[in-house]
Amino acid sequence: MKVTQSIRFNSLVLGLFALVTAVLLAGTYLGTRDVIAESERQAAQKTLLEIYPPTTHDNNLLDDTLAVPRSYLPTLGLDGPSKIYVARKNGSIIGFIIPAIAPDGYSGNIHMLTGINRDGTIAGVRITSHAETPGLGDKVELRKSDWVLSFIGKSLGNPPVEQWAVKKDKGAFDQFTGATITPRAVVAKVRDTLRFYKEHKQELIKRAGEPPAKAG
Repeated sequence: MKVTQSIRFNSLVLGLFALVTAVLLAGTYLGTRDVIAESERQAAQKTLLEIYPPTTHDNNLLDDTLAVPRSYLPTLGLDGPSKIYVARKNGSIIGFIIPAIAPDGYSGNIHMLTGINRDGTIAGVRITSHAETPGLGDKVELRKSDWVLSFIGKSLGNPPVEQWAVKKDKGAFDQFTGATITPRAVVAKVRDTLRFYKEHKQELIKRAGEPPAKAG
């Protein structure tokens, strides 16, 4: 009888402990959720503003977005719901920031954002996450190397499409010493993103909407 009562008592204590722990964890989550969300929002905004600085547009990039249609996700290499960011000046669309994933990095997926001006030239490219080798492949990050800045002003015709490759593959873009796979993957995905934009440009502009041009 005493053994049974002891077991019940221990079970009650353990159950109470589990309940208190769950309540504390829930409270901690609720207390930090908004802080984490705001931190993530600020980080995302910082990256977007590196591509289109404040002087180039007058809208809120984080809030002016288009959902990437599910049918387009494979084209961009995306694995789930994603947003295209719209940059505007005085109501007119000046460009889009399009997300994409290069699946063929040396260590896996390379997530990136490509800003494309309305005329099809590149405003900027940023790598948002990757698992490439430190000191080699991680030079795709702006804080490690200025290599990613080489895309600015480029388009499908500059250089010609067949030269959208690293120099080792007879292309126009530099690779890194000891690391070719990573830049090769990024160059190919930026090229594919430009192709996506060229094919869907009018659709994106129509979906984003803008006031009609003023006469005169």
